[in-house]
Amino acid sequence: MTVEMLLSFRTANHRSLREEQHLLLTPVYEKQDAPDIEWHAVPVAAIFGPNASGKSNVIDAIKYMSYLVRWSFRENEPGEGMRRNPFALNGDEPSTYVVDLWIDGVRYTYGFAVDDAAVVEEWLYSYPHKKERKIFERDANGFEYGVDTPKSVRALANLVEPNVLLLSVGARARQEILQPVYGWFAAQRFRSPTASVHREMLANRLGRMGTPELQGRIANLMRAADTGITDFKIVEETDEEMAVRTARTRRLGDGFPARRQTRLLLRHMCGAGEFTLPLHAESEGTQQMFHLAVSILPVLEDGGVLLADELDASLHTYLSAKLIQLFQDPATNPRGAQLIFASHDSALLGRVQGRDVLKRDQIWFTEKGEDGGTQLFPLTDFKPRKEDNRERRYLTGRYGAVPNVDDELFMAALATRVDSAHVSPAAQGQQRHPSAVD
Repeated sequence: MTVEMLLSFRTANHRSLREEQHLLLTPVYEKQDAPDIEWHAVPVAAIFGPNASGKSNVIDAIKYMSYLVRWSFRENEPGEGMRRNPFALNGDEPSTYVVDLWIDGVRYTYGFAVDDAAVVEEWLYSYPHKKERKIFERDANGFEYGVDTPKSVRALANLVEPNVLLLSVGARARQEILQPVYGWFAAQRFRSPTASVHREMLANRLGRMGTPELQGRIANLMRAADTGITDFKIVEETDEEMAVRTARTRRLGDGFPARRQTRLLLRHMCGAGEFTLPLHAESEGTQQMFHLAVSILPVLEDGGVLLADELDASLHTYLSAKLIQLFQDPATNPRGAQLIFASHDSALLGRVQGRDVLKRDQIWFTEKGEDGGTQLFPLTDFKPRKEDNRERRYLTGRYGAVPNVDDELFMAALATRVDSAHVSPAAQGQQRHPSAVD
């Protein structure tokens, strides 16, 4: 069975991540916290911190790296440079991204550096017998290859534009030596509560999953979450509905050929009988839960990484904990799929039903320095004991990464709002300009 896991991720000069930040996922307390699990990396990494501290930017950096690997060959036109998001004061310096991966018993290191014009560096190494094997290196002077790198990979250099990654080109050319690493990036999934998915696109995605078993597991998860949903179905519009819609779009000047649309209906059961609702008519929490189910279950089945910004948005802590537990348990996660998420829910640092939601080496924090740059650091820096009340320690500031609220200024702002609500605009103007009445 294929097991692919992220061992570590490093990045520098991406949004608020000014200096190099390192997210390390290799176990620290392996025998103490998870004695029966033989994974080479932790299955969950959770990032906590105040608003605007850079939690989302850590996830965004991994997402950006994946985007370039998968699409730079198709999206980056010759001579158009690179689209990136450097730290505001470091615009002239390259941005770097590096992953260490464990794929089918072999460790790989892949990374690159880009500036506004081109790929500055790119490299890929494997460690098949715990010894470094160079597959390729790239810099301003061109490419260098290892002794075992096939000639077909070497020949790709003439096809690689300055703003395109060799890994992206090589994977499209079906180079076997590059496929494991590219495949890891291709298996990633992303979920953000602010990223809307068109209703028809979601229905089509569910349809493409194909297997009734997987769709049944999604329905089971929604039932288990006490959403009131018993099942769902994907319904194609009828000939009559299609005719009415296409007639309307033609009047609006839409010249695209007609295509039958689908919609998603969620089935509910109550004492009065059965009824269906479209997803957009459900509560925010139910919608979030459904989108997460659609993202989580395929990852658990196939392996890979799910990156979730604000995993807990609109969800009860108990449900968030249950979703996290799906990744922690080898019975529900046989391929070592990983969940990396950002959260504000400090309750996830504690226990739910007497069980730790997160292990000590799965917890990370972010806070901003005086220069506005994000610092990413693990709970393990504080030498935590297994029995510590981590939620309470976090909320009392023992780990940092909490908002630095000016209580006096906060209350003064609130008092000003309250007072002004009871004073007429004319009187407010007189209070601001007392010389006008002298």
